[in-house]
Amino acid sequence: MSGAELAVEDVTLRFGGLRALDSVSFAVRPGSLHALIGPNGAGKSSCFNVISGLYRAGQGRVRFGEHDITGIRPNRLAKRGIGRAFQNAALSPQSTVLDNVMLGRYALTRGGFLACGLQLPWVRKQERRHTERAAEICDFLGLGAALHTPAAALPYGAVKRVDIARALAVEPALLLLDEPAAGMNAAETAELADTIREIREELDISILLVEHDMGLVMGIADRVTVLDFGRVIADGPPADVQSDPEVVRAYLGTDSSDGTEAG
Repeated sequence: MSGAELAVEDVTLRFGGLRALDSVSFAVRPGSLHALIGPNGAGKSSCFNVISGLYRAGQGRVRFGEHDITGIRPNRLAKRGIGRAFQNAALSPQSTVLDNVMLGRYALTRGGFLACGLQLPWVRKQERRHTERAAEICDFLGLGAALHTPAAALPYGAVKRVDIARALAVEPALLLLDEPAAGMNAAETAELADTIREIREELDISILLVEHDMGLVMGIADRVTVLDFGRVIADGPPADVQSDPEVVRAYLGTDSSDGTEAG
């Protein structure tokens, strides 16, 4: 699925009488680093959850390449070439870094419980191959020395990298990052920015991230889509979006032309 475009097309999502998303459309170009931003309550997480199959849109669709992935369950998205890292890394705390990352490889394995239980030769060979690849991904993300360390013993920044490694373990063409800098200090955020750049450049994949840290977004994104009250209010290169009057009003509550508060 390398080179596939992610397209969100006229997606509307309601929770009872609340319209969380209102005809949202944007596209993540192949190989690009695309950010989805907006003030609190703008609909970013709702949109992300529609894309990743946790929510089902009432109208519109999500397309990845030639495939309509609207409402496809998250575990099946991995087989479509989409990996997701979460805002709150749901790692198994007592399991090692390697075992946590191996969870992401299961979408690529073949054979059922019987084959695994019998430990057939081809199953053992497959397991070795997946373990080696998981270790390579960990090493790429600077986790090589911590392969056999329990996740609970890691510093916060490393925990977030393990979650990203698990998402990369499905060999995605598109990586979804849900507020990867949440809870990080300045040094950890700077290191994360370098990591995200390396992932895009070295692995040649597309990345869509939801993020609150505007410094991070404006420093690494190729294109930015801004939501406010469930609507797209801006979409374009970071410099253009940052100076857009609608974006300034949404974030600061002021009219950029005269500095007065918006009503």
